[in-house]
Amino acid sequence: MDEAKTRLTAGGRLVLPARFRRALGLKVGDEVVLCLSGREVRMMAPREAVRRAQELVRRHVPRGTALSQELLRDRRAETRSE
Repeated sequence: MDEAKTRLTAGGRLVLPARFRRALGLKVGDEVVLCLSGREVRMMAPREAVRRAQELVRRHVPRGTALSQELLRDRRAETRSE
């Protein structure tokens, strides 16, 4: 694991070392996702957060199932029953 020390500056700002920004593919102005886990903060690029969420969903959805199609089917059924 790559580690670095940095300082918290005025306004709660934190300098992220260049090698970390490069590794995450981050540029000035990019958004990041912060996760508080106990007494630890984890940071990731939004695309990584999406990838992790998709991975979690995949664990619970059978292969070949299109959730978007199921949602549309359910909404259409609800509309017909109203």
